[in-house]
Amino acid sequence: MTLPAASHPTPAPTTRPRRTAYLTGPGLALGAAALVPLAFLAVFFVLPVGGMLARGFLPDGSLDLSGVPDVLGRARTLRVLWFTLWSAAAGTVLTLVLGLPVAFALYRLRFPGRGLLRAVVVMPFVLPTVVVGVMFRSLLSKGGPLGALGWDGTWVPILLAFVFFNLAVVVRTVGGLWEGLDRRAEESAAALGASPWQVWRTVTLPALAPAVVSAATLVFLFCSTAFGVVLTLGGLRYGTVETEIYLLTTQFLDLQGAAVLSVLQLVAVVVLLTLAARTRRSREQSLKRVGARAAARRPRRHDIPALVMTGVAVVFVLLPVGTLVVRSLRRGGAWTLANYRALADPDSTPVLRVSVTEAVANSLRAAVDATVLAMVLGVIVALVVSRRPRSRWWSGVVSTLDGAFMLPLGISAVTVGFGFLITLDRPPLDLRSSPILVPIAQAMVALPLVVRTLAPVLRSVDPRQREAASALGAGPWRAAWTAEAPVLARPLLAATGFAFAVALGEFGATAFLARPDRPTVPVVIYQLISRPGAEHLGMALAASVILALVTVTVMGVVERLRVGSVGTF
Repeated sequence: MTLPAASHPTPAPTTRPRRTAYLTGPGLALGAAALVPLAFLAVFFVLPVGGMLARGFLPDGSLDLSGVPDVLGRARTLRVLWFTLWSAAAGTVLTLVLGLPVAFALYRLRFPGRGLLRAVVVMPFVLPTVVVGVMFRSLLSKGGPLGALGWDGTWVPILLAFVFFNLAVVVRTVGGLWEGLDRRAEESAAALGASPWQVWRTVTLPALAPAVVSAATLVFLFCSTAFGVVLTLGGLRYGTVETEIYLLTTQFLDLQGAAVLSVLQLVAVVVLLTLAARTRRSREQSLKRVGARAAARRPRRHDIPALVMTGVAVVFVLLPVGTLVVRSLRRGGAWTLANYRALADPDSTPVLRVSVTEAVANSLRAAVDATVLAMVLGVIVALVVSRRPRSRWWSGVVSTLDGAFMLPLGISAVTVGFGFLITLDRPPLDLRSSPILVPIAQAMVALPLVVRTLAPVLRSVDPRQREAASALGAGPWRAAWTAEAPVLARPLLAATGFAFAVALGEFGATAFLARPDRPTVPVVIYQLISRPGAEHLGMALAASVILALVTVTVMGVVERLRVGSVGTF
């Protein structure tokens, strides 16, 4: 694109350029556009969550906190809180122990097949949580390859599923920083006589600390708010705060108990993210980075432990996946496609009111609608929060907006889903029976991920490019388009695929909102595995394979786009 030559000299700076620059032109237009996603957030997040909390704390229209000590003092609540804390902590430690050597091997070493192994390790993170639960049940249950270990029905499968699901978080987050780290500092320390352990402890680990803290925080957050995995593998014996909210709401109609736990979870998430951000900032340092190709080297003898750990991780990922596929093709001890054929027959089981193929169509329709919604809103939010206002006040406003749209990550999807039912039930928002509720809830879950994919890319655009375009005579919109459009094409496609995959596998809110005659695939899978009978389990396995195949295919296309901000938060 050829820009017109400058027709005016560069204007002299005014006495108050900072605030004025943000209140005029595109800044003002973006501020107005931000009202749309803010209204969406207010109606479909703040209102349902507020309604849910009001039912719990304002049962008769006045504040009543008398039940809080009762809820927190229950033996079951204490047991759930303890299990949530220790299982999340153990899952975080185990994921880091396994993930750090894998990140080193896949991002610092150069060997054939490295790209394929990266895809294998990342795959679990995009799988629907219900599918992950079904995988480990098929692996560890009686008749499974590891059924003889006797771990079925214990907490072990939950812990293993946590590591399986979150391994990609550590590998991507830490590996992305490690990949471009200049190795000359490590080589200098080694040349001065430092042992490999001393080099790691004094040079490498301090440089990686911000990424390690981020990864550990996210893994702990994902483990402590896990829903589909724990509901599938834990049953009534083991539960986290998330599953307890679900049971209190649906089984015991104890809204006050659910509200107390929702608030407790929100406070814990906010405190955790705040502490992690402070820790990360305190350890951030200026790093000298080089290209990934320059940083990687061929493996040496002392890299064998990391390569062995990578092999263990690959087997750990592929074993449940392979077991799921194999067992979906078995019925009555013989190889068959009966489980897959039954998916197309609505009369194959009285559990379902529709065939699984119809559920697939429902999932695809809802995911497409949710993706469109999340992308429209996410692009607006990303454009707004990526700006760098020079005024401290406006900078605070932008930071507040950025944090506000991350809130859905910290609130139980179960709380949001149930809040929809109890608040959007009267005019002008009587949407209880509307099929649009499912895509809206899924869009709310995908929206923070879209923003986190696009905003870092927009922030990476040097503002001087827009200023240069403006100096050459381009208007504000044309200058922004000239600077940002070339770098935004791939991230837009990647964010679209990521949002689609997340919406396709969403289960927490959808479990509440999906109508019996329009279930999605994750809901159908949970209904099937909740019923006894080998036929039901076989159909659940087959449906899980189909859902996993669709999700992995979508994310495979996203990975081909090589957008580094996908999956980082």
